[in-house]
Amino acid sequence: MTMTSAQTGFDTMRHAMVASQLRTTAVNDPRVVAAMATVPRERFVPGEAAAIAYRDTALPIGNGRHANVPMATGKLLTEAYLTGTDRVLLIGAAGGYTAALLSGLVARVVAVESDAALAAHAREALAGYANVTVVEGALEAGHAADAPYDLLLVDGAVEHLPDALVAQVAVGGRVLTGLVDRGITRLAQGTRTAGGFALTPFADVDCVGLPGFALPRSFTF
Repeated sequence: MTMTSAQTGFDTMRHAMVASQLRTTAVNDPRVVAAMATVPRERFVPGEAAAIAYRDTALPIGNGRHANVPMATGKLLTEAYLTGTDRVLLIGAAGGYTAALLSGLVARVVAVESDAALAAHAREALAGYANVTVVEGALEAGHAADAPYDLLLVDGAVEHLPDALVAQVAVGGRVLTGLVDRGITRLAQGTRTAGGFALTPFADVDCVGLPGFALPRSFTF
């Protein structure tokens, strides 16, 4: 297959993803849809995973990690109500795809990734995205050095969000995440207020798990 025909194949798969996975599932922010119809996801996943970059499944990207399902990422971005002035802390950068989507929609993105190989891939793939910074480090630690953020976006499912991570969000800032709730993954949203913070689920959606966010052993409902 020539480079031109390969790219044509990826373009066809990308537009099929938009038609079959996004438009049918309330991913209806036209800016998000346009970004997902344009950004080449195959560039942001390592190795052989590029060939299946547009499948409606979690995508294996090495070391037991998976890239989130496109529909889950699209719904998180849609419910984030992104603005051009937002400063975003992205947790679970993986190969850089979601950071690339955000780049054209917000002012700045700090993308945190704990896996060294994925962080390296993201940095290379995001070359030229001037408003994106990839930080290698523990996902649950975030990146306090550049706080506060207007939006915390966790592109995967967690059992809980540590207080120290939420504290990096400005008062009035939004939080979007996948949430593991009694074995079911849901998408959830919340707003940090001066008085506290809570998440409200808004959709039951398959979402990949992220390391570092297990509930403390002493936690009880």
